[in-house]
Amino acid sequence: MGKVVLEGTPAARSLFDQARELLGYDLADVCLNGPAEKLNSTVVSQPAIFTGGLAALEVLKTTEPTAIDSCVAAAGLSLGEYTALVFAGAMSFADGLKLVKKRGEVMQAAADATPSGMLSIILMERPQVDEVVNAARAEGFIQVANLLCPGNIVLSGDKKACAAAQRIAEEKGARTVALTVAGAFHTPLMKPADEQLARALDAIEIKSPRVPVWSNVDARPHTDPAEIRQLLVRQVLQPVLWEDTLRGLLASGVEQFHEVGPGKVLAGLLKRVDRKIGCKNCIF
Repeated sequence: MGKVVLEGTPAARSLFDQARELLGYDLADVCLNGPAEKLNSTVVSQPAIFTGGLAALEVLKTTEPTAIDSCVAAAGLSLGEYTALVFAGAMSFADGLKLVKKRGEVMQAAADATPSGMLSIILMERPQVDEVVNAARAEGFIQVANLLCPGNIVLSGDKKACAAAQRIAEEKGARTVALTVAGAFHTPLMKPADEQLARALDAIEIKSPRVPVWSNVDARPHTDPAEIRQLLVRQVLQPVLWEDTLRGLLASGVEQFHEVGPGKVLAGLLKRVDRKIGCKNCIF
C-alpha cells in the first residue's frame, strides 16, 4: 500500500510520521512491507485505512484543489466516516487516529469473544436476503450489516449462521463472498465495544464540520457535534445504510464524487446506484 503517495507527497508522509508517534509503531512500514497478516488484523488495518485515506486526500489537495474548495458534503463507509469527519474539520487527525485505534482494539476484543464473521451476498435483493437470514437463524444469530447498493448486501453473525446463509444463498442462485474480517461488525455482537468507544469519544473535542457529514446510521447529513458523537457510538452496533446515503447525496444535488482511500470499491457501488454520476479516485 501507498508507496507512490508516501514517496511523492510530503504532507502524506507527515501524517504517517505523526501516526508512528501516536501508535508506537511504524505504520508506513507495515503498509509498504507487511506482513499481510499484521496489516489485515483489525487493530492495524483500521489505523492504516484511516491514515491512508487522509494521505490520499493530501494528494487530491495538490492535484485538484478545486475539488476541496467546492466540496458540499462528506461521507465514509463504516471506518471511512472518521476520515470524512477529519476532512470536514470535526476532529483533529490526532484525535481521529486515537479513536480509530481504540475502535479497532475494542471491536477486535468483541470479535474474539464470539466466533463470528461477515458474508457478502451478491445478485440478490433485500426481500430474498431477508428470507436467507430468517432461514439461517436456525444456526445462530445473523442479521443484515451493510446495505451497500442494489444486489450487494452484507450479513454479520455467528460463524455457523454465516455458513448456513452462504449455503442457502448459493442454492437460491446468489454469489457469496466470506469477508476476511475479525467478526460480526455492525451488530449487537460488538457489545461492549460501543460502550468503550463512547468513553473514548467523551475525551475528545468534536467541532461543527465545515460541510455536513452523512452518518452510516441514519443516512442523513449532520453538523451538530452532540449528534455526531452519539451516532459514532451507535454505528458500531447498527447496519451501514450506504445505498441510502448515496441516494440521499444524489437527491441533494451532488453531481460529482471523489473517492479517497485504498481502492475503488465505493466508485463501483455508486455505479450500481446511478451509472451517469462521475466519481474520480485518488488511491493510497
